[in-house]
Amino acid sequence: MKKSRRPVQAKESKMPNPFVIVGALACCVGLGITYWNKTDVITSDFVERITRNISCSHDYKTLPYFESCSPRKFCGRIVSDNIVTMEEVSKLLDIAKRGFLHGGSNGGASILDLHSGALSKGDKFVNIYAYLDENSLRKTFNPKDLKFYSSVRQKVHDAIQEQFGINGKKLYLTHPTFFSRITNTSAKTQHDEYWHQHIDKIQYASFDYTSLLYLSDYGTDFTGGRFVFDNPKSYVEPKKGRLSFFTSGSENPHRVEKVVSGTRYAVTVSFTCDPSKAIKDPTLERRQP
Repeated sequence: MKKSRRPVQAKESKMPNPFVIVGALACCVGLGITYWNKTDVITSDFVERITRNISCSHDYKTLPYFESCSPRKFCGRIVSDNIVTMEEVSKLLDIAKRGFLHGGSNGGASILDLHSGALSKGDKFVNIYAYLDENSLRKTFNPKDLKFYSSVRQKVHDAIQEQFGINGKKLYLTHPTFFSRITNTSAKTQHDEYWHQHIDKIQYASFDYTSLLYLSDYGTDFTGGRFVFDNPKSYVEPKKGRLSFFTSGSENPHRVEKVVSGTRYAVTVSFTCDPSKAIKDPTLERRQP
């Protein structure tokens, strides 16, 4: 199926809909960095940091280029279990579960976007900030929750800045950035079809760097649901606290295997070099759909 280069939005709510994609040694032993170069499976064993350098695609030559931020000379994929703590994972998972109590897709893939308020609800989406009354909203989230969420988001930002050697002041959070919850329930709409291969920068032109932080364990909390880079092929087994991040262009086509059992939780945090596409950290201000 031919992909559009324009950002895709859910028709039902006008809010960003991540699941409409029909469908993150030798010289460096002292740093604990390993390079992987073949078809590999990154298992649930502890990984301090593993890196794969990849030639950048032509995407960055045809789209706007932002000096000292946009990928062009150095693209790749990185996996690390040493950036986010287990305590932070537990807090994030608690925030996600509290939000999902108020919604959830009829299919197997649900999202909660604290920035736009988008929450899967049946076959559509609602704005959780407008959907809940003030009392219910305050019982679900509090300012400390969102401040904490933003602090972890900053850790991800800093890891991308360091790994790719870019100017962090020119790297901005962008839509869609969201929690995901995936089960083995059959898809009811195209929004539930998360398993198709896609390229983030083609789906959302603003994307330059994509990250995924896993909040549940492959093989324990769920089966299936591995993250797959398709060219060259590599598999990443999700693990609590594991952070995977990569350049968002055609050099990194990817997909998620179908979840077979259990529940898979993750946070996708997306970054852009385009200041016009930047978004702010979430607050509890009332928002209209």
